Amino acid sequence: MLVFTSTIVEQVFEVEFVVQHGQCPDCTRLAAKNTWQAVIQVRQKVPHKRTFLFLEQLILKHNAHKDTVSIKEVKDGLDFYYTQEGHAQKMAEFLASVAPVQTVRSAQLISRDTHSNTANYKFTHSVQIVPICKDDLVCIPIKQARSLSNISPLTICSRVGNSVHLLDPSTLQETDVTSQVYWREPFFSLASVTDLVEFVVLDIEPSGTVRGKHVLADAEVAPASSFVSSSSSGMEMDMDSHHGSVSTTYHTRTHLGGILQPGDTVMGYWLTRSNFNSPAFESLDPSRIPDVILVKKSYPNQRKKNKQRNWKLKSMAKEAEEGAGINDSNAGYGRGALGRRGGLDQKRVEKDYELFLQSIEEDTEMRAAINLYKGRNVRTDTDMKPEKAPGSSKKQKSDSQFAMEVDNTLQADDETDGGDDPDFPDVKLDELLDDFEEMGIQDEEDA
Repeated sequence: MLVFTSTIVEQVFEVEFVVQHGQCPDCTRLAAKNTWQAVIQVRQKVPHKRTFLFLEQLILKHNAHKDTVSIKEVKDGLDFYYTQEGHAQKMAEFLASVAPVQTVRSAQLISRDTHSNTANYKFTHSVQIVPICKDDLVCIPIKQARSLSNISPLTICSRVGNSVHLLDPSTLQETDVTSQVYWREPFFSLASVTDLVEFVVLDIEPSGTVRGKHVLADAEVAPASSFVSSSSSGMEMDMDSHHGSVSTTYHTRTHLGGILQPGDTVMGYWLTRSNFNSPAFESLDPSRIPDVILVKKSYPNQRKKNKQRNWKLKSMAKEAEEGAGINDSNAGYGRGALGRRGGLDQKRVEKDYELFLQSIEEDTEMRAAINLYKGRNVRTDTDMKPEKAPGSSKKQKSDSQFAMEVDNTLQADDETDGGDDPDFPDVKLDELLDDFEEMGIQDEEDA
């Protein structure tokens, strides 16, 4: 075939392109099952889930779950799965920095290549959280209490960080129990917040000793049940006659002298009507055991109003987003990573979650450690509709079964509640963050 110089030969062809969708190797491993290389098993042997609800918020704030493949709920905790051992080690270090834990690492051989001298392992990190929570009643063995700054054996847990903070309410003495010290000689709590009894303050007199936010005071209290009608309290008086009448008043020392006033309601442990199966408690001198230990102030009148909250929390559980379903704007908000088993556990889960929300409202240090987000209606009221018609708050309700209630009448409720109980704990608007995902803010490229 003869072709002249500078001559272009053209011919028409029919070309058929076939598009085949594929995944990168990392995504292929994620799509398959049982491809994880490391797992972190977080456990805490307590009957409630409030510790994991708070731990979930810490993980979300620090974005510690960014390398997690999946999260699985088990009976006493959570399992975090990873494709790399290094990611699991980072998570284990994060947990050790925010909670008193004991970590045990183990490896299981999956396969071995004798020719190239390589092996495939699966790693398991067992993380055990100290089974002591905030406001728990703790009895330390006498010998161990002497080694902990010679503190009184009967204490309450004032705070839990990367160590356990114990407080003696009768002397305001505090001590920190690190995870290494605790697991060397473990001890357990005598009672938790579910065992608290409601008391009414009859008289209180500060003694002058002040340590931080705690003020030592002598208080006279009476059970709240003694103020009910005689027909309803008669049965209790006959039932507990060997412990004394329910109308008996008690004198005790408390660390709440700075916030308690006569007539206030306070939660405490009623030791004269309690029976503890603890050798450490039985070894104490009965004459030095107080009748009542006051723990925290309560607000029963305000709680009965069922005031809707003006803030909400995020959840790292994918199931929460799927449960939103109808209302996609509420995806990612809900009851947390635990407790969606339903059935018999549902009431307990709702109670634990409500106690967790109340502890957030009452503890400013706890709020500072996590992220709280504004409710959608709160942002609308403050930015777009400063004056709202009365009764309009009943029109808007969340469609999601996991969505938290939002306060639509924030200003009106604040004025009403302020008159009843000025020191009622409430989350201020300046403590809340804007939810940029709900506002629909996108990158410039996406826009």
